[in-house]
Formats: sequence, C-alpha cells, structure tokens
Amino acid sequence: MRRAIEQELGELGRLATPLVLTNLGNMALSLVDIAIVGRLGAPELAAAGLGNAIFFLLAVFGMGLMFGLDPLIAQAVGAGEGRTARRILWQGVWLSIAVTVPLSAIVIAVGEQLHRFDAAPEVLSLTRTYLHARLPSLLPFLVLAASRAYLQALGHTRSLLIAVVVANVVNVPVATGLSFGYAPLGVPAFGIAGAGYATAVATMVQLVIAAAPIAVLEVPAGESSLRAPDRVLLARALRIGGAIAVQFLIEAGSFSLVTMLMTRFGTEVMGGHQVALSLVSTTFQIALGVGAATSVRVGHAIGRDDAIATRRAGLVGIVSGTAIMTIGALVLLAIPEHLASLFTLEPAVIRTAVPLLFVAACFQLSDGAQTIAQGALRGAGDTFWPLVINLSGHYAVGLPLGIALAWGVLDLGAAGLWWGLSAGLTYVAIAMTVRFVRLSRRAIARV
Repeated sequence: MRRAIEQELGELGRLATPLVLTNLGNMALSLVDIAIVGRLGAPELAAAGLGNAIFFLLAVFGMGLMFGLDPLIAQAVGAGEGRTARRILWQGVWLSIAVTVPLSAIVIAVGEQLHRFDAAPEVLSLTRTYLHARLPSLLPFLVLAASRAYLQALGHTRSLLIAVVVANVVNVPVATGLSFGYAPLGVPAFGIAGAGYATAVATMVQLVIAAAPIAVLEVPAGESSLRAPDRVLLARALRIGGAIAVQFLIEAGSFSLVTMLMTRFGTEVMGGHQVALSLVSTTFQIALGVGAATSVRVGHAIGRDDAIATRRAGLVGIVSGTAIMTIGALVLLAIPEHLASLFTLEPAVIRTAVPLLFVAACFQLSDGAQTIAQGALRGAGDTFWPLVINLSGHYAVGLPLGIALAWGVLDLGAAGLWWGLSAGLTYVAIAMTVRFVRLSRRAIARV
C-alpha cells in the first residue's frame, strides 16, 4: 500500500507540476494587468475589479463546459481509445465556438446595464470600457481549455507551460505600452482598455503555441473524419460540462456577488477587495492544477476499470493538494502589506486589503480541498451531487452568513462578507470529500 501511494504521488506530481505552473502563469497575466491598472488610479483599479468579476463569471461558465471534456478524454485514454479521445477534442473546439457568441452578447448586455450598480459613474464607465476590451480573448480562452483537456490526458503538458511563459513575456510590454502609451512608436495611451487588449493578444499567442503540438502529436489515421461534429459526443460533453459549468457559475457567482456588494463600501474598499481577491486567486491556481491532475488520474483508472486505483488517486490528490495549500496560508499571514503593495501604491487600498488577506489565509485549506475533491469527482463523471453541494454551500451558507456578518449585529463590513465566503468553502470542502469517499467504495462506470 505504501509503495502504491508513493507511486501515485510521483505520477500526480509529474502531471500536476506543469499544470500548476501553467495556471500560475495564466494568473500572472491577470496580475500584471491589475498591477498596471492599479497605477492608473483607484477608480481604474475598482473598475478592473468589477469588470473582472463580470467577465470571469461568464468566462468560467464557458470553461466549465470545456471541463466536461476532462472525464471523457481521460477515460478514453485510460482505456486505450486514442481515436475517441481525438474526436472528443474536436467536439470541444466546436463547442467553444458555439458558446462564444451568446456569452459575448451577454457581456455586452451587462455592460449596458451597469448604471444599475451602486458605484461611482466614473467607475462604471471604466468598467464598461474594460469589458469591451476583454471580449476578443474569450474564444481563444475556450479553445485553449479544450486543448488543455486533451494534452493533459495524454501527459503532454510541456507546450502548455512554454505557451504561458511566452504569453507573459508578450503581455508585460504590450499591457504597459497600450495602457500608458509609447511615444517612440506612436502608440496612444488606452488607459484601462489597454490592459484588456493586452490580455486578448497574450491569450491568442498562448493558444497558438499550446495547441501547435496537437497537429503532429499521435495523429490517428483518418484525422479529417474525426473533425466533423458528432451529435452523440457533443450531447454527452454538454450533459457533463453543463453541470460543471453551473457548478463553476455558482462558486464564481458567489465571489462576483460579494464584489458587487463591495461597491456599497466605497472605491478604496473595492480596490482592497480586488487586491485580496487577486492574491487568493493566485494560491487557488495551485489547487486548480492539482485538481486537474487528480481528475486525469481518476479518469485513467476508471478507463482501466481499476477501482482500487480510482479511490487511491482521488484521496492522494485531496490530501497532498490540501497540504500544499498551507504554504499559501502561511505566506498570506506573514507578509500581507508587502503582497498588497505589489498591486497598488494607494495606502487606503492597502489598509483595506490586509484584514481581508487574514480571512483568506484562514480558508486556504478549505479552498484547496474543495477544488481537488471536485477534480476527483469530475474525473469520475459525477456532476449532480457536486452541483447540489455547491449551491447549498455558497447560497444557503456562505452568502447569507456573509451578509449577516457584514451588516448585522457584528457589523464587520467587508471582512464579514469574506468570513461568509470562508464558511461556504469549508462546507463544500467537507461535503465534496465525503461524496468522493462514498462514491469510490465501489467500481465507477465510465461516462
């Protein structure tokens, strides 16, 4: 048993490490934008926070649909069905194209209704500008997610890592030049829109480099016949991905609603919330990478019809990934002011971010456990109960408690909303882990 666990840890580590680094690289793209926007001023930082909350809420729904490919491809690879895995990849490409149009329309529609938010008119105007600038990045983002599902299932993740490194190298000068202008080349200052345009450019570059190996990597005979839309596979991917997308929407929606509630506390508090959220999102990328690797390991084991390996892969992923998240908690506790100052030079914004980072440090373990447990369940194709758990945890526990703590008898303000988020994540983490433990007591059928 010990040898089997050590072997599983080694396999998990080899797969998770490049995925974690890739996720951190993706997060760096957003952090650079926030750091640049933060130097434009507090209104721009608040607008970027609100804009990111809105855009991310819709983008994460699309990403959830793409995550429906994970168990299908991983289980096909585990069963040695290379052609099926390749066909599923192409269904993901068609799916990403199909969902980009309605999601883009929703982004534009929300931008036209921003006047309904309780925030300064200047912030709302800047938010609308930022949303429009981010739109071109949506399609390459979704196609990249489909490509990632295929590459990680095959264990070929090097191009993903190379792509995100190059994207960051491109993003820094492009974001700086477009935001502040670059006179020698006659580039005007686009302000907050420049950061959005730069993200779109970097995402396109990332997609081209990451997906390039797919054209030559283990191409099966009759490749062209695999590219046509397949109604059966599309329906299966939509059934699994739809539930995952709603799960993601529920969790991201709770954070987005908290961001919108933050508008009631003023521009500085909104900025502090955005800084804290950016840092928490960075540590979250570690859990997300381990969760993706755990999903693949569970999917492979199910494809091989190995019930013992399925259970071991899920539990090893949950325990090891949660342990790693303690590092993020310790860093947030040790140097909160220094971390906040990386994103803004506004003293008032830094002061509001520090207490939120304390709360964030407290829920690092819960956030890690729930993310990785969801990955294990995703690899098994289990979507209904995770959906119920997310809904109850965030909307029956987290948000009501957060609102009560923020404006109730304790009157904790912004920190109260964050304590509510913490409670919701803890509930979800416990329930998701229990669900996987029970599900993996017996053999799990392929989806």
